[in-house]
Amino acid sequence: MLDMRETFLSTIDEMLDADPRLVLVLAEISAAQLAGTRRRHPDRVLNVGIREQALVGVTGGLALAGLRPVAHSFPPFLVERPYEQVKLDLTHQGVGAVLVSAGASYDRSSDGRTHQSPGDVALLDTIPGWTVHVPGHPEEARRLLLESLPGDGSVYLRLSSQANAEPHLGAGFQTVRQGHDGVVLAVGPLLDNVLAATEGLDVTVLYAHTVRPFDAKSLRAATNDRADVVLVEPYLAGTSAHHVAEALADVPHRLLSLGVRRDAEVRLYGTPADHDAAHGLDVPGLTSAIRGFYG
Repeated sequence: MLDMRETFLSTIDEMLDADPRLVLVLAEISAAQLAGTRRRHPDRVLNVGIREQALVGVTGGLALAGLRPVAHSFPPFLVERPYEQVKLDLTHQGVGAVLVSAGASYDRSSDGRTHQSPGDVALLDTIPGWTVHVPGHPEEARRLLLESLPGDGSVYLRLSSQANAEPHLGAGFQTVRQGHDGVVLAVGPLLDNVLAATEGLDVTVLYAHTVRPFDAKSLRAATNDRADVVLVEPYLAGTSAHHVAEALADVPHRLLSLGVRRDAEVRLYGTPADHDAAHGLDVPGLTSAIRGFYG
């Protein structure tokens, strides 16, 4: 099976043939894999080189011209470095685009901190109007991409090399396991770890591959009379905590936010699995935190 990035590349190659409005903008990343696509569509596969601010600036210009641009790079080069361009050249100008990252928070841990971006979703939270997808399986990534390409909306598709064993293709927050003592909301590729960590607990497990807009209605319905919520996100811990608080504003509740640590920078290379362990997002870490919370 293709991983999420490979799935994106094959799907965008297919859709460039089908939709003359699409334009793909690159900054060297994945340019080699798309060389054949660029030969077929030299005017609609643009490589601006290692110029990440230009990557988003050009994307904004293409959107202003009435095209549907798709910009692709690693998340620190797509959201963090050109954040001002995302804010001004897209949102402030009133135009949309599809930003597709690959690498998640630390998939490319061997490349060091420059290629890690646990803060990308939190940054986009400061700008209104963005839809954010965090698929947990390549089939989800393909479907969410195909849904995002039509129209003019602002969409961030966050791809990872880590994936769950099975896709969950429904809309909104999906109930994967039903329980009575609380709710665990698992985002994207962390679902399988959450399911293993909560085995034997009488809790509801919700799954989210789309986190913005936040599905407050489904979360509220799942809490019933036990509003004890564990939020497990594959980026900065607590990124969606304010949405949980708003959804349960009139309900007494407890919240445990798990994700990439905010208290200290993990200064190691290692593998993504090593980083999961360092942030407590592996099965032992999640088991300890979640079972401790529910007592």
